[in-house]
Amino acid sequence: MKDEIIWRPHGDYVTKSNLRRFMDRCGAGDYQELLARSVRDSEWFWDASMKDLGVEWYEPYTRVLDSSRGFPWCRWFESGKINLVHNCLDRHSSSRRDQLALIWEGDGGETREMTYGELDAAVCRMANAMRDRGVGTGDSVGIYMPMLPETVVALLAVWKIGSIAVPIFSGFGPDAVAVRLRDAGAKLLFTADASVRRGKPLQLKELADQALRSAPSVKTCVVFRRTGASVSWQAGRDAWWDELVESYPSRAPTERLNSEDLCLNIYTSGTTGRPKGTLHTHGGVIAQVPRELAYFMDVQERDRFFWLTDLGWMMGPWEIIGVTFLGASVFLFEGAPNWPNPDRLWQIVERHRLTHLGISPTAIRLLLRAGEQWVDRHDLSSLRILGSTGEPWDPESYLWYFRKAGGERCPVINISGGSELMGCLVACTPLAPLKPCSFQGPGLGMDVDVCDEDGKPVRGAVGYLVCKKPAPSMTRGFLNDPQRYLETYFSRWPGTWYHGDWARVDEDGFWYILGRADDTIKVAGKRTGPAEIEAALISHPAVSEAAAIGVPDEVRGETVVCFVVLKPGFETADALTGQLSDKVVESLGKTLRPRKVYIVSALPKTRSAKIVRGAIKRRYLGQDPGDLSSVENPEALDAIPSLFPTT
Repeated sequence: MKDEIIWRPHGDYVTKSNLRRFMDRCGAGDYQELLARSVRDSEWFWDASMKDLGVEWYEPYTRVLDSSRGFPWCRWFESGKINLVHNCLDRHSSSRRDQLALIWEGDGGETREMTYGELDAAVCRMANAMRDRGVGTGDSVGIYMPMLPETVVALLAVWKIGSIAVPIFSGFGPDAVAVRLRDAGAKLLFTADASVRRGKPLQLKELADQALRSAPSVKTCVVFRRTGASVSWQAGRDAWWDELVESYPSRAPTERLNSEDLCLNIYTSGTTGRPKGTLHTHGGVIAQVPRELAYFMDVQERDRFFWLTDLGWMMGPWEIIGVTFLGASVFLFEGAPNWPNPDRLWQIVERHRLTHLGISPTAIRLLLRAGEQWVDRHDLSSLRILGSTGEPWDPESYLWYFRKAGGERCPVINISGGSELMGCLVACTPLAPLKPCSFQGPGLGMDVDVCDEDGKPVRGAVGYLVCKKPAPSMTRGFLNDPQRYLETYFSRWPGTWYHGDWARVDEDGFWYILGRADDTIKVAGKRTGPAEIEAALISHPAVSEAAAIGVPDEVRGETVVCFVVLKPGFETADALTGQLSDKVVESLGKTLRPRKVYIVSALPKTRSAKIVRGAIKRRYLGQDPGDLSSVENPEALDAIPSLFPTT
């Protein structure tokens, strides 16, 4: 079934989708015709899509693209004046004043709601307070908070006054927070007294205090009372959120900014070296993000959209921008999807009648492991779009998500891009058929290809994912390190964006992401991504999760070593590990038979549920595992050294 069409457009997906409306306006007969035109004439596309979606400019741009400085340093929407907050909030404050903007559920099940009118008033009060504290256009502001309504207020207030948001993962420790604040030169930090996850408080203010000792640029720390925990206090610097804003009016002007003025600095964590600050503009983000939520996710005005994420990951700002631009409701969740019971996520969907659910493949594998009975007891009929991103799928987990969460009714809109893009390179839409684990191809306006070692397009074989034309939301370099930016994306093939992913396009034109090129395993000249090996292992009924790495081998260059987590009820046995090795051989051939399959209790992952294969490999080889600041369960690595081979 993995190579069969499992979903075809039907009903309202075909007749009432945002993308169908845009196609009709453009005179496109089908989606492939629109895609081809959007790539061929990308300047036409970016202009036409913004007009279709109703992006509002204070002053119109005179030229879509200025590429005179070359691909890496393109500038977009010349002379245009704009602000994200005008488009995502200000223009809704009258027409949608009483419509829900935010719905929040906390770890303990408590809920809160905020209308567009209430959100506007809260953002204005905070914007006024920030201006009085000396924060303004071009200043950087850190946001180190869990997913709360106030987190959205902080983000929008930063943009309203023309400052640059620096979202920081709420699970980071003080060193990781300090590095980002110091590198960005942040002037103000938003945090909370604590966050709550799995019933336990995390003392955020305490961690923020430690970080601020080595981030002297921060002059103000605004603290939201989440739990009422007792916190230490530095007079003159620290301010309680409620006390800070209480005397300010609920109206405030929105800065009129140049299209190329920065709005976001999202840090990406490499396995080595310091984090990279990716830089995004008001004009670039407003061109890219709403069109993805509108055309790919088909978000409509009355929808309720939920992506299991954190503000510190790209998907946090992405969903807030796109959903509020379209006048729909963002659902925010502070807790874990399987706490206090394995059906927490499904309870949330049913209770709040969510229309969109986005999640990572690893998170689905975790829920699948608990058993389908936890899903079956809930009414998920409100869902009409399923989303996924973050890593490659395996067929079993994808089909489980498609069947159990979506009842085979909902398309799985698989998207893949990154923080450096603030958007997608490849995607799906509700107007084209789907195969398991697939993408339908490049995103609209994105000239994406799969190339071999010589930079030539390749089909039916694994190659490198590249982009041949600029897009508005691509990072404007790395903060304070332009050379590293050029080396990362443009040194392999001049004039081409090298994304670092392995990909393949099959004979029917469906695309697949196979993992990071730096995770590639090459055995006896045969190159494969870990995702293919892991999918073979997960196809065994005993396996819940898997990670595959390549380790040095004197004869074959590398050999495969695997780590698996078993489903409940299965026990470790030599016979089982032999069966798992056989599974890999059956799927991929004898060359890729694992040298060893280890059964472990857990795999180390980030909060966004990505398995950190690089850390597993380095620990297995007796090396420093690298930066673990984004790893939610670093203790899972503790078992790896004892597994280091002795032969």
